[in-house]
Amino acid sequence: MKFEKPIVNGIILNRYKRFLADVKLSEDFLEHKKGEVIVVHTANTGSMKTCWEPNWPCAISFHDNPKRKLKFSLEMTHNKNTWIGINTSLPNKIAVEAIEDGTIKELQGYQGIKPEIKIGKSRIDILLYDGDDHKNTTRRCYVEVKNATMLGENGAVIFPDSVSERGQKHLRELIEIVESGDRACMLYIVQREDVDHFSPAKDIDTEYARLLNEAVSKGVEALAYICTVNPDGVKVTKPIEVRL
Repeated sequence: MKFEKPIVNGIILNRYKRFLADVKLSEDFLEHKKGEVIVVHTANTGSMKTCWEPNWPCAISFHDNPKRKLKFSLEMTHNKNTWIGINTSLPNKIAVEAIEDGTIKELQGYQGIKPEIKIGKSRIDILLYDGDDHKNTTRRCYVEVKNATMLGENGAVIFPDSVSERGQKHLRELIEIVESGDRACMLYIVQREDVDHFSPAKDIDTEYARLLNEAVSKGVEALAYICTVNPDGVKVTKPIEVRL
């Protein structure tokens, strides 16, 4: 996934109120000057633990939309080892691209792909299906996508970075899908390159870790794919081991 909007280099100074960050520009951009501190939007509802510290380099995108109050969005940070993609609105798009180009080999062989499919009172991120109509197909695979960026111990990337009742709900839904006879998959998109395996964050959300184990034991597939991350874009490259 290439960034369509202009990317500007900066230094993150502070993150607050969940959706805001102060960034000092590292270069001139339009009417903004190098060294100027601007407020940027942060599309990440998690704690962002291990994903930012004051004075880390960062990359922000510019959006020339008159309806937006804040023209810049935080896209990634750099911890001196790797870029870390923190924009949680992007993983679905990244995942769809990686399925369509054949990178995620476990999810190949379907004729159609439909994002944001409604099931009951909820939505699943991606539906893969055969035939022309996803409602009448006899073969379906429901895929829930999560952005995994928190650094754990011994080369692990872990999820979630705070207690996630929403994440727990999604795992219960995937279990129900498998029990109804369809295929279901939990896909972790890893937007950092300094890790080599995925694990649930047992010490942060015990219930999520328990549910993931239960889901896998009942037939839900758990996949984790690492990405190359840099200001040019984000691209899924290869699978990493899932350790429950």
